This record gives sequence, C-alpha cells and structure tokens, in this order.
Amino acid sequence: VQADGTDGNCVTFVLHDEDHTLGNSLRYMVMKNPDVEFCGYCITHPSESKINFRIQTRGAIPAVEPFRKGLNDLMGVCQHVLNTFEVSLFLKSSR
Repeated sequence: VQADGTDGNCVTFVLHDEDHTLGNSLRYMVMKNPDVEFCGYCITHPSESKINFRIQTRGAIPAVEPFRKGLNDLMGVCQHVLNTFEVSLFLKSSR
C-alpha cells in the first residue's frame, strides 16, 4: 500500500501470517539504514495474523529497497545464529 502523493518513499507492506517476532526484528534491521526516516509496524488485531509494516525514506531511495535489504540482512543473521548453534552441538557431541 503506497501513501498518496509520494513516489514510493512511504509504503506500508502487509505481511500475512506474521507477528512481533518478524516485525520487531525486521524493524531493527531496516532502521540501521541511514536513508530511512521512519520504520514501524503494528498488529492489525490480535485475532488476525498479519502486520502492517511501514517504511518512509528520506527520498533518495524507494521504500522497497531498505525493505528488501532488511529482509536479506535478517536472513543472514538468522543463518549465522543457526550455524553457530550447529557447530556448538557438534563440538559437544564429539567430546
């Protein structure tokens, strides 16, 4: 959903079957981008499993770019945590 009167700098993404776990983590990753002026999310209703995720950039880039980068960065962090966990399990089982 794109805000009226903008060129893609202010967009609300609707993420289905998601909750605070993804919302807060993704918000943190997106806010690390200096081109992002605002990033926030809300759960529409407790009985619905979707979030509205809003990004507003300073105008240099469209909002979809930090959204994609945030998702990719978050996947990288999750992969690192998983790899570290698996190495730890392997080290403990080989003792």
